[in-house]
Amino acid sequence: MTTAPFAELPVVVIGGGPTGLAAAAHLTGRGLTPLVLEAGPAAGAAVREWSHVRLFSTWSELVDPAAEKLLAPTGWTRPDPATYPSGGDWAGQYLQPLADALGDNVRTGATVTGVSRSGRDRIVDAGREGQPFVVHVTHADGREERIHARAVIDASGTWTTPSPAGANGLPALGEKAAAANITYRIPDLEDPVVRARYAGKRTAVIGSGASAFTALAYLADLAESGDGTGTKAVWILRRGISGSTFGGGTADQLPARGALGLAAKAAVDNGHADAVTGFRTEAVERDADGGLVLVGEDGRRLEPVDEVIVLTGLRPDLSFLSEIRLNLDDRLQAPVELAPLIDPNQHSCGSVYPHGHRELSHPEQGIYLVGMKSYGRAPTFLAMTGYEQVRSVVAAVAGDLESADTVELTLPETGVCGGAGLFDAPGEASAGCCGTPAAPQLVQLGAPSTGGCCS
Repeated sequence: MTTAPFAELPVVVIGGGPTGLAAAAHLTGRGLTPLVLEAGPAAGAAVREWSHVRLFSTWSELVDPAAEKLLAPTGWTRPDPATYPSGGDWAGQYLQPLADALGDNVRTGATVTGVSRSGRDRIVDAGREGQPFVVHVTHADGREERIHARAVIDASGTWTTPSPAGANGLPALGEKAAAANITYRIPDLEDPVVRARYAGKRTAVIGSGASAFTALAYLADLAESGDGTGTKAVWILRRGISGSTFGGGTADQLPARGALGLAAKAAVDNGHADAVTGFRTEAVERDADGGLVLVGEDGRRLEPVDEVIVLTGLRPDLSFLSEIRLNLDDRLQAPVELAPLIDPNQHSCGSVYPHGHRELSHPEQGIYLVGMKSYGRAPTFLAMTGYEQVRSVVAAVAGDLESADTVELTLPETGVCGGAGLFDAPGEASAGCCGTPAAPQLVQLGAPSTGGCCS
C-alpha cells in the first residue's frame, strides 16, 4: 500500500547526471516533487569519470534552461557560452551546483535495483495502472529501501555498460581473462600512473567514433612527448576507410567534433597509428611473452600489443526494469517510436527530428527512458536532446499536453549525411554530403574532446 495519496508521491528520477538533474529542475518548476537517485557518490558521477576529456559541445549547449532558472537565485554565474568545458568542468561548475540547489531531492549512493508496480508483477493486468510505482533501492551502506512514485524517469545513461571488443556484441574469447590489460574508457594520460601504462607501449584502439578519435589523438600526443618515445597505436576498424571514416571534418557544425576526426587522421598520417581495416575481433590471446594477440573472425592474427582500449559504444542496463512493460526496438533497445529516428544505419546527429514524450512512452504508462539511455545502442546523442526530452516528458507528467507536444530542437549537422552505417556492404559506396554520390576516399596511411554526442 502507498503511504501518501497517489498524486502527492514524488517523481523518481534515476540518475543524477546532466539529463536527470535537468528533469528534476523541470519537475521543480512545475511544482512537482522530484527524487533523484544517483548510484555514485556525487552528482554527475559518470561525467566525473571522464573529467579529463574535453567536450565538443560549448557551454551554450550544455546548460538546461530550467536548470539555469533554478540556479539563478543562488548567485550561480553561467560560464562563457562559447568555451568548451572538460567533463570535470561540467560536473564541478554546473552539475554539482545544480544538485546543491535541488538539495534533499537528490540522494547519492542510491542504486536502483528494481522498478515495479505496487502489488503487481509484470504479468498482472488487473488494476495495474491504478497502482503507484515501487522503486527498489540499495544504499551505499547496504540498507534497502522501497520508494513509491507517481512516475519514473530513467536517466541512468549507459556509462556503466560499455560494449565489448567482440564483433558479435559479446566478449571475445579470452577478453575477460585479459582484463588487466584492457580498458573500456579513454585513458587519462595526464595521470602519471596511467601515462606510464601506455608510454612506449603498443596499444590497440578498437572503435570508430569520437571516443576512439580522442584516444588516438591522446596516444599521438604521448608519442610526440619526451617520455613517450616508442608509443604506437594500432587502430582496429570493423569497416574499411572511406571519406566518412574521420567524420565531417570542417563540414561539421560542431567544429570541435569535426576536429576530433581530423586529429585521428593526423595520428595515422603522421605514423603514430597504423589502421587495420575490416577486422572483427573473435579472440584475445596471450603470446609467450605476455603480449595480447587479437584474432579476427577471418583468421587474421595481429602483431602482439601491450594494451587494448575498447571504445565500441555503450548499451543500456535494462536489468532493473524487468518487471516493467517496455516497448523497445529489438535492435537498438530504444523506444520503438524513437528507434527509426536514430538508427545509425540511416541517421547522423543532425538528421534526427525533434521528439518528446510520445516517442518516449511505453505500454507501462508513467515511465520514461530519457537521455543517453533512450537512445539504446545508438551512438549519436547530444546533451541538448536530453534537455528537450525531459522538458516534454515533465510537461506530460504534469498534464500539460499542449506544452509536451510542442517539441522544438535543431541539432547541429555532423557533416556526414545519412547514416555512417555499421557494416560495409560489398560494392556499395558511401553517400557524400549532402546528397551527392561520392566514391570511397582512400586515406594515405603515413609513417581532444568528446561529449554530448557520437561516442
